[in-house]
Amino acid sequence: MIKIKYFARLSESLGLKSEELDCSDQVGCAADIVQLLIEREGIWAQEFCGENKILVAINQEMGESDTIVNDGDEVAFFPPVTGG
Repeated sequence: MIKIKYFARLSESLGLKSEELDCSDQVGCAADIVQLLIEREGIWAQEFCGENKILVAINQEMGESDTIVNDGDEVAFFPPVTGG
């Protein structure tokens, strides 16, 4: 199982703060998870399609689309945040 967390705008638009996916046999990296989410279509495809900048953290460390994801990992998606 991979625990996925959604923050800020993503959590609001998806109506979901977190979920667990049993997809470890389909996932090698963060980009694979994004592809699975896009395949849900609708708002999922809109949010993750590439036009929106989405950051990813694996086990609370910033990652990239090619960062390896293993069974039991926590993957968090969130939009860039700016402060002032």
